[in-house]
Amino acid sequence: MAKDRYQQGLEKLKELTLSDDNNPTGSMDIGEGFKDIAPDLSKYVVEFAFGDIYSRPGLDNKQKVLTTITALVAQGKPQIEMHINTGLNVGLKPEEIVGCIMHLIPYTGFPSVLNALTVAKKVFAERGVTVTTPED
Repeated sequence: MAKDRYQQGLEKLKELTLSDDNNPTGSMDIGEGFKDIAPDLSKYVVEFAFGDIYSRPGLDNKQKVLTTITALVAQGKPQIEMHINTGLNVGLKPEEIVGCIMHLIPYTGFPSVLNALTVAKKVFAERGVTVTTPED
């Protein structure tokens, strides 16, 4: 019997956010703030985004999160902050996150990259993470 999509999504969320049973979604915003107007939103986020998409084989968690960060930089979405945190949780080095964002300059433009680096700098500072920069 196939695993319940919602349970599979919660398990993947725990894996990505280093959360526990008391807070299974960790720092991940799954739409709980919209329960008053869209009570089923968080169910769809957990089942589809994490139970179906993030649980698919083919990429490891680092690759999945780096791909997500890339898409969010390209779109200029505020969710990049929580996914940079997730990237650190799954073992991405801050240099890999910065390298990914910098690599996007010719594809997304300087404003998108500057905005994403501002968010990355904030997340790194909050978590006490330092970035080793290459010497020129």
